[in-house]
Amino acid sequence: MERKTYRKTDEKKKIINRLNIIEGQIRGINQMVVDDRYCKDILIQITAVNSALKSLGNTILENHINNCVVNDIKNGKTEIVDEVIDLIKKLQ
Repeated sequence: MERKTYRKTDEKKKIINRLNIIEGQIRGINQMVVDDRYCKDILIQITAVNSALKSLGNTILENHINNCVVNDIKNGKTEIVDEVIDLIKKLQ
């Protein structure tokens, strides 16, 4: 069974906006490679993308814990704790 998370419109819009910015950064890195830009400059942009993705991931994880995990625990679905532990291990 596929699980879904329904987000409020404003939350979804913020996530999509951030993803669009990250997508633009990645396209910019691609263009930097095409243009034979200096390695250091490309690596700095890659670091910026990594930071943006990590920040977005942390935001989604926080929302997941505050909403999905809390709701599952309230409904007696304690197996969610193992899921979160595995997820956190993967995120490190």
